[in-house]
Amino acid sequence: MTKIWLCAAAALALAACGQKPEGPAKTAEVGVWAAGSSTVFPFATRVAENVARTTGGPTPKVESLGTGGGFKIFCSSGGADAPDIANASRPMKLSEWEQCQRAGVGDIVEIKIGFDGIVIANDKTGAVYDLSREQIFRALAAELPAGAGFAKNGAKAWKDVDASLPGEAIQVYGPPPTSGTRDAFVELAMEAGARKLPALEALHGSDEKAFKARAHSIRQDAWIDAGENDNAIVQTLTKTPGALGVFGYSFLEENMDQVKAAKVEGVAPTLAAISDGSYPLSRSLFIYVKKSSLEAKPGVRAFVDAFVSDAASGKNGYLQSRGLIPLPAEQHAAQKAAAAALTPMTAPTS
Repeated sequence: MTKIWLCAAAALALAACGQKPEGPAKTAEVGVWAAGSSTVFPFATRVAENVARTTGGPTPKVESLGTGGGFKIFCSSGGADAPDIANASRPMKLSEWEQCQRAGVGDIVEIKIGFDGIVIANDKTGAVYDLSREQIFRALAAELPAGAGFAKNGAKAWKDVDASLPGEAIQVYGPPPTSGTRDAFVELAMEAGARKLPALEALHGSDEKAFKARAHSIRQDAWIDAGENDNAIVQTLTKTPGALGVFGYSFLEENMDQVKAAKVEGVAPTLAAISDGSYPLSRSLFIYVKKSSLEAKPGVRAFVDAFVSDAASGKNGYLQSRGLIPLPAEQHAAQKAAAAALTPMTAPTS
């Protein structure tokens, strides 16, 4: 009895000092989880592999869900049931930021990791294209100005849009609405092309919401949603003569033996043209990180530090060989500083 009383007293003393009696081993840290853009996916996967190799820890989990899908689950919770990091091929929208705030995901750190270009490509043996953004819009818009209103787009072949273009049927494989690549294509190609049409430019000036509804509406008889896997689009092009595909530049670099890219307004998608902005369909890539995860999980800190390092996303870093186009040196340094300072982003403007 005395022995039992002494053991109980010892346990109480430990509890009073904020300690617990010896018991089961401490639960291991929940692993790093990143989800989102299919374009950022190969870069994030490469960083995750490198972090695991250099630290000896578990490989961070990286999922390709599309930018919109990534933000949706990233902003669903501040707990372990949601990702620590959202990979994105466009900036976070105000509506997504507000969803985060409602779910208790307060401080978010925005980090730009580099550039990418939206590529319009076809099979290596297919026709040669040089498309203007107006031609892209006229080919893919669900409706076009007609008289005092709008009418269903009746163009069947590219030559129906402009006699200088090939006679191939308008058939384009691309990402679904949840994809940041789709969002960027709509903004950079469709919106810009729509504004070349006087009726839509006037609508843009008078009612921007109505303009966007028109500019963003892609015809379903010519555009085929091909999922979040850009590699699947590449493979489809090799099996579908005459079709075009829309995907990120990194997938073009990996498959130049199978597909070729169209020029856009006379400019080919190259590393230099995307980096200096002369290629019209250029965009920035991001990762968004929960500050709470950075402070609570050493693995998240290691992953982010590795992503912004000179060795990874800097000029001639290992991600460049996977198709990431590095930021200029001063921008890269600024993003490294932002990652180190953990400065939370402010609400997006739109």
